[in-house]
Amino acid sequence: MATSPEQFEKWFAERCAAQVHEVNRIPFAQLRNWSFAENSGHLVHDSGRFFTVAGLKVEVDEGPVRQWSQPIILQREIGLLGIAVREIDGVLHLLMQAKAEPGNPNGVQLSPTVQATKSNYTGVHQGRLVPYVEHFAHAEPRSVIADVLQSEHGAWFYRKRNRNMVIEVGPEIEAGEDFCWLTLGQVQEQLRIDHRVNMDTRTVLSCLPGAGEERGGLHTETEILSWITSNQAVHDVDSTVVGLRDLPGWQRSDWSISHESGLFFSVTAVDVVANSREVGGWSQPLFEPHGVGIAALLVKRFGGVLHVLLRARIEPGYIDAIELAPTVQGTPENHARLGGAVHEQLLDIERRLRTDRVLYDAEMSEEGGRFHHSRSRYMIIEVGEDHPDEEPPGFRWMTLPQITWLLQHRHYLNVQARSLIACLHACAD
Repeated sequence: MATSPEQFEKWFAERCAAQVHEVNRIPFAQLRNWSFAENSGHLVHDSGRFFTVAGLKVEVDEGPVRQWSQPIILQREIGLLGIAVREIDGVLHLLMQAKAEPGNPNGVQLSPTVQATKSNYTGVHQGRLVPYVEHFAHAEPRSVIADVLQSEHGAWFYRKRNRNMVIEVGPEIEAGEDFCWLTLGQVQEQLRIDHRVNMDTRTVLSCLPGAGEERGGLHTETEILSWITSNQAVHDVDSTVVGLRDLPGWQRSDWSISHESGLFFSVTAVDVVANSREVGGWSQPLFEPHGVGIAALLVKRFGGVLHVLLRARIEPGYIDAIELAPTVQGTPENHARLGGAVHEQLLDIERRLRTDRVLYDAEMSEEGGRFHHSRSRYMIIEVGEDHPDEEPPGFRWMTLPQITWLLQHRHYLNVQARSLIACLHACAD
């Protein structure tokens, strides 16, 4: 049976009230099953699984800072992010989950059907099985609607990937207590509410195939691929995993690892008590960003066809040198000190919020399993005729069908851009 908006709000409120998720900051010495490795200083789990906090040395060929060192998350496993879909009364519905993560600023968010690391769904934590995971791990080829590897945050993860899946299931699949069948339109409506839809849902939604080709693009698909490949080939990005101990520019105390400037982010530790997860309690490190990020897309119509301005962006954790990012992406406090082009672009976005048509504006959080209260303001702004048609170096105008086509392939759009594309579909539909 389809879920009415009133039924959904009642269900979601009940799940928020029922899910106990107590998170307390602790010193590193109180982490259970975690320790600093004697030689490297890496922060590691006793099992050798889950993830590791290491050091990274970076050299790049552009930007206001060309060399730096930082902590980075190493997670070799490929996570599984999956949404099950089926028709109910002739309308496509998505099986969504109400799920709390330790780093979420508001507790429970709307999550995919399955959101799990390999360590989780293979039972390394010795907890309960992940619901519905077997339908994705052993999916029949004819049931697969989308299946693609995509990156996570290239600034904080080193070459981390997740398998983004959408599969069709039959009427025998029922919604469990923490799950609810919603139409695509209902999920898209939730995208307009601050911190309602989690990052993993947004990235899976962005990978849904489109309805077909739209004519009128400024560039052909071949030209776009050539431009992406050129940017991947010409940029020099040298990132090397190094020891976390004595990382240049970073200071370790009993409670955190932070940059000496007070900017960027810190590595902290938390203790978690939960009643709705595979295990009832654990402790872990989290990355805590400083400041609220900005991720903004500029869109413009050329010959009546909507185009999106994407940027080729270097981040040290990408597998390739660049991925396509929002028109503007950054944390104002960081770039105010660094200066440069991104600082000017952030100032321009603030001006355009007052002068141009704002299609979307909401604050959303990033992955709450690894980041503590990581918040970004996501915006889509339709610019007018005053905005130049010309593409600055490193930028390209693309149509939404062209971007949807790129998202059927791995490692072309970064996670912030994928979130915004999911939101743009919600605006356009």
